[in-house]
Amino acid sequence: MRAVPHATWPTLVAALALTLTACGGGGGSDGGGSDDAVLGAVWGDPQNPLEPANTNEVQGGKVLGMIFRGLKRYDPETGKAENAVAESVTTGDSQNFTVKIKKGWKFSNGEPITSHSFVDAWNYGASAKNNQKNAYFFGYIDGYDTVHPDSGRQTADTLSGLKVVDDHTFTVRLSQKFSTFPDTLGYVAFAPLPKAFFSDHATWLNKPVGNGPYSIESYKRGSEMRLRTWDAYPGEDKAQNGGVDLKVYTDNNTAYTDLLAGNLDLVDDIPAQQLKNVGNDLAGRYLNTPAGLIQTLALPFYDEGWNTPGAAKVRKGLSMAINREQITKTIFQGTRTPATDWTSPVLGESGGYKKGLCGEACEYNPAQAKKLIEEGGGLPGGQIKVTYNADTGSHKEWVDAVCNSINNTLGNDKSCVGNPVGTFADFRNLVGQDKLTGPFRAGWQMDYPLVQNFLQPLYYTGAPSNDGKWSNKDFDKLVDRANAETDPEKAVQLFQQAEGVLRDDMGAIPLWYQNGSAGWSDRLSHMMLDAFSVPVYNEIKVG
Repeated sequence: MRAVPHATWPTLVAALALTLTACGGGGGSDGGGSDDAVLGAVWGDPQNPLEPANTNEVQGGKVLGMIFRGLKRYDPETGKAENAVAESVTTGDSQNFTVKIKKGWKFSNGEPITSHSFVDAWNYGASAKNNQKNAYFFGYIDGYDTVHPDSGRQTADTLSGLKVVDDHTFTVRLSQKFSTFPDTLGYVAFAPLPKAFFSDHATWLNKPVGNGPYSIESYKRGSEMRLRTWDAYPGEDKAQNGGVDLKVYTDNNTAYTDLLAGNLDLVDDIPAQQLKNVGNDLAGRYLNTPAGLIQTLALPFYDEGWNTPGAAKVRKGLSMAINREQITKTIFQGTRTPATDWTSPVLGESGGYKKGLCGEACEYNPAQAKKLIEEGGGLPGGQIKVTYNADTGSHKEWVDAVCNSINNTLGNDKSCVGNPVGTFADFRNLVGQDKLTGPFRAGWQMDYPLVQNFLQPLYYTGAPSNDGKWSNKDFDKLVDRANAETDPEKAVQLFQQAEGVLRDDMGAIPLWYQNGSAGWSDRLSHMMLDAFSVPVYNEIKVG
């Protein structure tokens, strides 16, 4: 993340609170439950081992959110950044920060958490030699250019902007003003790490040790991860159950069937085929709440077919060939909303969301779409294959519907076809290896509710989640200016100008904003989804 002020937290929190209370709330009864009972929840294998600075996808993020606590934690109802391990994060100039951590915090292996637990972890995450996907999030700490240069040899192993003062105090010097820097520190990339992570890395990766309300008991890839409540957890958000068994499913319909049969307690992404039935099937044990989620089609700009002189017209034409309104109504039963920009309505207009910014490029217009695609030279290779993972998320249904809409527009039922990949991990590996030649699924779940997080990590040149490798100097310059702007309103305006550049080049095709959904068994109570659409596992009671 390379960010600076975007919108003030009070504005964002108000927007989140409004949307979260409008469409749902806590689930289940107000009754108690057993503190020792374990619940079973659907899951999918993460792409990589669970290093905080190397995990930028949802399945791995779920686990890290259960076994780690950082300096900050995002309130599950409002999204507001609140102190967790931090006693305070203070600054006098929005560039130099003093961090004081609370005494008494430990990792689940008994090791005390000190300033070194954070400083060593951040240095590891930032270092180019460690090849961490989230290294970019440390990019505004002084010295990043030496530990992670854009080109050339790495000349330092540690960030010059990090200094340990004592066991419970360290300082952070940034390369420019960044007034909302403290509010980003709940993101898992900034989590502390124990000494065992460095001294016996391979062992730690096999069974990660953190400082959150749960610890990992066992993990069998392709089957199950068992997490159990850490009784000595020092935080205020202690687990209200005995643990969570995360069960791997390659088909959410199977998970839903197991939920109905009593073999599973929680499904946090209701399959599209079941949305018509879920209300009756679960007798009210169902949530559908707005969240910071957007679904897009990314495009492989590393493939020359998408970089011809007319390719921008083709990309815009494809966007206009998609009947978002029909797809969200018929397949998703109103649990998705057609996207009109590249962010999320949960930010609110003052927080950076601008309804309609995409303009005609996101409006269904088959005649104009066909004209633009033809003027742009036609589909690369004469056909596009939309790649997606087939194991979770009901992606086959909407990909088929998108292709059907494009095929109807072009009058050829072979113009667009789906290209399923068996598992999420395999899909992400293909994406990461730049091996795709056509559009591919690219959902984004916000890391923190700031407009910058929907734009820079995805579309800035070289950004960690810029999977399509889109690059535009004008976009980058506007983002840099927004990051350097200390006035929140002006920063938002600059981010929206950058989003306009993204629109004009159609660097990605926005599809729809996604609600969070969940269904659960009658064993559970106190069910809720946070602002990121993740179940608040530690609040769930079982019994």
